[in-house]
Amino acid sequence: MISPCTLVCSIDMKTGYCFGCGRTRDEIAGWMDYTDAERRRLMDVLPARLETVERRPRRETRRQRIAKERDNA
Repeated sequence: MISPCTLVCSIDMKTGYCFGCGRTRDEIAGWMDYTDAERRRLMDVLPARLETVERRPRRETRRQRIAKERDNA
């Protein structure tokens, strides 16, 4: 199953979007129930949503840390 999750899971209170993936709480909660077509449609709008998020999370994501460790190895 495709997923835009970046393991940040922190919601921007101004926009209501997750800092990591751009989904709303309801979209995150219902993700498993969506059809593949619904997921793809939502994933198409996520990049534009992430542009509206005012601040980025301060902490490093798990995926970023793993990628950095892999690059330094």
